[in-house]
Amino acid sequence: MTHLLSIVFCVMAFAFLAVSMDRHQMTVFGRALRAGQSRGFRIAGWCGLALALRFIVGNEGWALGLVAYSGCTSLAAGLVYGGLIAYERFSTA
Repeated sequence: MTHLLSIVFCVMAFAFLAVSMDRHQMTVFGRALRAGQSRGFRIAGWCGLALALRFIVGNEGWALGLVAYSGCTSLAAGLVYGGLIAYERFSTA
């Protein structure tokens, strides 16, 4: 359960971090967001990653928790990256 929760938090965090970039804002929203909104997405993304780290390390300990966290972040980053590619390709079609 902890790993699933951590993956969900990591996916949300990476989605927030992606939306904080100008290029992805144009893809998703069709316009650039204000600087304050971008900063808010960036802060939410980093807080989500820290929260996922806290869940995993709290459950597994530092030794195995950091390894599991690395796997969760890798999977989540790949899912968000693939989702952005799919969204861009299917929205233009």
